[in-house]
Amino acid sequence: MTDAHELSPQTKKILPWLVAVAFFMELLDTTILNTAVPTIAAALQVAPLSMKSVLASYTLSLAVFIPVSGRAADRFGTRNVFTWAIAVFTLGSLLCGVVNDIHLLVACRIIQGCGGAMMVPVGRLTLVRSFPRSELVRAMTFVSIPALIGPMLGPLVGGLIVGLHWRLIFFVNVPMGILGLYLVHKHLPDYREPLRIPIDWVGLVLFGGGISLLSYVLEVFGEHTLGAGEIGGLLALSIALVAGYGYHSTRQAEPLLRLEAFRHRTFRVAVIGSFITRLGAGGMPFLLPLLYQIGLGYSPVASGALIVPQSMAAIVLKFSIPHILAKFGYRMVLLVNTFVMGSLIMVFATISAGTPAWLIVFQAAVFGFASSMQFTSMNTLAYAEVTDAETSMASTIASTMQQMSTSFAIATASLVTALLLPSRATSYPSEIIKGIHEAFLLLGVTTIASAAIFAGLKRTDGDNVARHEVGVGHLSHR
Repeated sequence: MTDAHELSPQTKKILPWLVAVAFFMELLDTTILNTAVPTIAAALQVAPLSMKSVLASYTLSLAVFIPVSGRAADRFGTRNVFTWAIAVFTLGSLLCGVVNDIHLLVACRIIQGCGGAMMVPVGRLTLVRSFPRSELVRAMTFVSIPALIGPMLGPLVGGLIVGLHWRLIFFVNVPMGILGLYLVHKHLPDYREPLRIPIDWVGLVLFGGGISLLSYVLEVFGEHTLGAGEIGGLLALSIALVAGYGYHSTRQAEPLLRLEAFRHRTFRVAVIGSFITRLGAGGMPFLLPLLYQIGLGYSPVASGALIVPQSMAAIVLKFSIPHILAKFGYRMVLLVNTFVMGSLIMVFATISAGTPAWLIVFQAAVFGFASSMQFTSMNTLAYAEVTDAETSMASTIASTMQQMSTSFAIATASLVTALLLPSRATSYPSEIIKGIHEAFLLLGVTTIASAAIFAGLKRTDGDNVARHEVGVGHLSHR
């Protein structure tokens, strides 16, 4: 086991860069791909809505494998796990770029997700063990930069790359991955912790199988590929697997996900409220490129440019969020902002062929402000009551739930749109616009409904977090 005190100044300087680049690779891959959905669908000769499985499979893979990342690092060492994570992610990217079938592309995206699930959590764990508390905030702040610039660059870069060839979207990760493997081997410290109890593989199978089946049911529902009885059977099996994990976790000393943190009201409200909120808002990155490119006829570059203001606005607001939370409190902010955010999603249903570009940009910027406020508030509230001993597991649960909700949101948004589109919509952009507009309305209502969860907060909940964050001037918006 490497001693943190033995790290050289050069390693301490390079280490945050390694984790930040890994984080950037993961974020950029997702945001680039959203813009390329219509182009890839055309190249693979599938309906654009069928691309939902390509997006959802990656985030679902993250949700399944994030919980085991920390214990895998303790068992096999941070350097070994991080090395394998980059290698698997890079291999998955390469395979995605060479396949010619959507089903193979989904399988390769799952491979990517296996690697991505290990990269960021293990990287953060390495930072925590490498830097003293006096230096950790600065290191973590540096690593969070990709969370700001990734979503901003992704749509535009995706549009530019698609103009050359859609396969380059996946190949761009390969040289970064190879460089990362070299730097990890040379500079990443290898921390290990003795495990008295084996990794909960049974829990991984129950939990992963349950949520994967549930996501699959959402994806195939309405496509008439399976009958009602088969859909019902798969749904019942997925619920049984998740319930089985819940029972299994109470009988394990070290389950895959310890659920004790849900005893805290603020954690319970923040995580459940975040899950429902993201079911609505999480479908927007999938639907907006479809609206702009297929419905309105914009090029991939123009489509990406219309989405960029959303991320730019989120960055601008980031510095004022701590003061807003300290002044009005989490309960008031979440109740009001959830309604505002849901309403803004519904406003996107007014965009048509005659809508000027400047108005679309304005709507995107306002939505970016609301989204940044919402996600920052939910993410930081989750840690208001958890103890230091519970922080690691609480973070794992929150990250897992975020990825689950994003995967379900993509599947749900596609399902809603498919149900609302008439069969002739593939030939009529106006009908495509109509179906996506109606999906926006339903997603907005779903987002607003999550306000009922936040009503369970007390007026003073989270005040300790808000005051502290004003002092240090830092809040994570992701």
